[in-house]
Amino acid sequence: MSRRFTPKVVTANDLIEGDVVYLSSNDVWVRELHRAELIDDEAHADLRLLHAQGQPGIVVGAYLADAKAGPNGPEPVHFRETFRATGPSNYAHGKQEVSPHRA
Repeated sequence: MSRRFTPKVVTANDLIEGDVVYLSSNDVWVRELHRAELIDDEAHADLRLLHAQGQPGIVVGAYLADAKAGPNGPEPVHFRETFRATGPSNYAHGKQEVSPHRA
């Protein structure tokens, strides 16, 4: 018996800067998870992943990550994606530089 498909986002790392990026519905790579396209159809998700993997000069390591609908857009389901969405654990740079949780 196959598992039921759960919503996904396409994620990867920016080739030059290394930042975590997400594919939006208008084919733009964005750095904020809430701006990503939330995909609820398995066939569409596979096509979007192929599209992402066809951009080796822009991103590396593209894959489908589980996500859920939130009040402001997609939200992570698993710890790994929560960690990736908040940026590096070093507060001196990246997404966490502007975090309200910065010490």
